Amino acid sequence: MPALALPAGRVPRDPAWLSRVGLAVLAVVLLWPMLVWTEFKPWELFDARSLKSTAKFLKDFVPPRHDAEFLQLMLVQTWRTVAIATAGLTLAFAVAVPLALVSTARLSISSLSGPMATAPYLLRQGARWAAIVLRSIPELVWALLFVRVVGLGPTSGVIAIGIAYGGMLGKVYAEILESGDAQPTQALLRNGAGRLQSFFYGTLPQSSTELVSYTVYRWECAIRSSVVLGFVGAGGLGQELDNASKMFAGAEVATILIIFMLLVALADRLSSWLRKELG
Repeated sequence: MPALALPAGRVPRDPAWLSRVGLAVLAVVLLWPMLVWTEFKPWELFDARSLKSTAKFLKDFVPPRHDAEFLQLMLVQTWRTVAIATAGLTLAFAVAVPLALVSTARLSISSLSGPMATAPYLLRQGARWAAIVLRSIPELVWALLFVRVVGLGPTSGVIAIGIAYGGMLGKVYAEILESGDAQPTQALLRNGAGRLQSFFYGTLPQSSTELVSYTVYRWECAIRSSVVLGFVGAGGLGQELDNASKMFAGAEVATILIIFMLLVALADRLSSWLRKELG
């Protein structure tokens, strides 16, 4: 169909411009009170005293500290950071798998012939609410709580990641298992197979790649979280970064930041390789 010709001198106008302008105005009206309530004042970054302190701190970044004693300490703390992330994710996996299996409705034998029975339904709702509770509290808050219980050190970081990520993994695992084709699982259940047999031979084969991909992604996120948890005494690179920042040791901060960026880049490359191999 040929385009309609516009009269000479007339500029084409977007028919949806009024709604777009209205949405933009509404967004500003809603966001402005939030910025006021949060005391968001970005212009303070350009205050003379702030600029002077920032310039002095950044000047100390060059050159980064690279003596053998400090690098050896960083190697130990980097390994500890990775260990915290890996152990925390392992604990999260142990929490998430039972929650996901209980939450997945397609593995319910009672729902094959009609509505799910009351007891299995309540059990599934309980598992889903448990996952909500676990993931609703950030790992940083869990770490603060467990630092008071078990003291400073990696244990609190491992438990914090395990609890918070256990709720996240449990929710996503259940959604992945529910998103696949239900017919193989239901066929196995109808022919006398148990729930675990139906899971391993009906549900898992079609969802394994997606499950592994998300787990590897969460491991990458756990490495970032383990650094943040170091600021509350969970050990690793985060604790060293906190100590260096408090002492205004710019050279040490620069080295730790470089190591952290290399660590995240390495984790990203490793996760990409695993996704490619499993895909």
